[in-house]
Amino acid sequence: MSSLGPTDWIVQVNESLDSEFLPSDGQLYWEKRSIYKVRSSITDLNRKAYQPQVVSFGPYHHGEEHLLPMEHHKHRALHRFLKQSGKRLEPFLNSLSEVRQALEKSYEALDSNWKQCSSEGAAFRFLKLMITDGCFMLEILRTARQKGTQVKQEITQENGYMVNDPIFSDHGKLHIMPYIKRDMLMLENQLPMLVLEQLVAVESDHKEGHDCINRLILDFFSSALSEDIGKCLHVLDVYRKSVLLPDKHEQNKPKKKPNEDKPNNALRTEIIRSATELHEHGIRLRKSKTSSLKDISFDNGVLSLPRIIVDDIFESVYLNLIVFEHFHVGAGDEVTSYVFLMDKIINDEKDVALLHTKGIIENAIGSDKAIAEMFNSLCKEVTLRPESSLDAVHTGVSTYCKRTWYKWRATLRHTYFKSPWSIISFIAAILLFALAIIQTAYAMIYH
Repeated sequence: MSSLGPTDWIVQVNESLDSEFLPSDGQLYWEKRSIYKVRSSITDLNRKAYQPQVVSFGPYHHGEEHLLPMEHHKHRALHRFLKQSGKRLEPFLNSLSEVRQALEKSYEALDSNWKQCSSEGAAFRFLKLMITDGCFMLEILRTARQKGTQVKQEITQENGYMVNDPIFSDHGKLHIMPYIKRDMLMLENQLPMLVLEQLVAVESDHKEGHDCINRLILDFFSSALSEDIGKCLHVLDVYRKSVLLPDKHEQNKPKKKPNEDKPNNALRTEIIRSATELHEHGIRLRKSKTSSLKDISFDNGVLSLPRIIVDDIFESVYLNLIVFEHFHVGAGDEVTSYVFLMDKIINDEKDVALLHTKGIIENAIGSDKAIAEMFNSLCKEVTLRPESSLDAVHTGVSTYCKRTWYKWRATLRHTYFKSPWSIISFIAAILLFALAIIQTAYAMIYH
């Protein structure tokens, strides 16, 4: 492209101002993308949290050497899926071909080797990848839902796989699927939900749609959510929505929403103390009525927080949820806001232990110190927008702690009540002082 002279450039810009605004190809592309490459400044802090360890989904990590062993099992799953559907490959391939452009645009940084504009061979490789990975994912989701059955002729009757299958057997569910589950929740390792929707539509003669797929995913991640969460972008998006909504046992309970009338602009100037310090200030920590990360409130000295289970994949999952909110315009910031709040109220293992006694944190990794260090590292290189979803909670807690009575109470407790012996000593001093006053009064009266 030839360079423009000063006059030509000025004319071109001025003409564009007079013309009717039309979105550029880049702007249309921004509206479609939902799967992103995480920048190195973030991944360098914890590479394993963002890079799949067992299986690749989609083009970003396809072909990496340590993931190649799973490719054989993907092709087995494709064959099983086609046999179970009773259909040939062509209708599935044609269905994905119709939405190929939308699938390409779902990826922020798709290499030209996968794009149709590069060559017909590249377009075919991309569709082959989509259908193979999509069928494998569906087979994983369906196998995980199925319970073990009696053995007959050396195959499981329900899903047709051998009982000694390394992936699609009870043994695989126990030893392999937990790692697949972790890899499925990595932002760089997502498949557009449109892939699964097209495959299921052809398989079921258009009788099943996104709600069926959502249910499979929610079951796979042990979510009790019962309502239809609508169309989603990918598995990570489904999971994110599941942790923001109450489950079926809780969603009908009325929820208080205090502090909604308070200004939402004080987060950057408010200092939130640790859980133990909040406790010293008289703030009661209480488990929320639901497990939704949005069910967080502060009212009348009570800070309510949802119960969470911190297990081996918690760090990876939440790091990917945070970067998804960080990259995807319009996704919201609820997960990021929750993690920022927990980072503020957890300084060390004492805070974790206190939250555990209140039923807020379920420790499934053994070390309270490890949980504290994990929360303190989750939000590095990620910013929170000025008006977050939890501003009112931050403001309410901070204002409460600044009241004179609660500051005095915290100082007294921190200074004199640090241990049982200090409490005993303080009480003894008061008793001695009281006895001295009584003795003096007695002497004055009778002498």
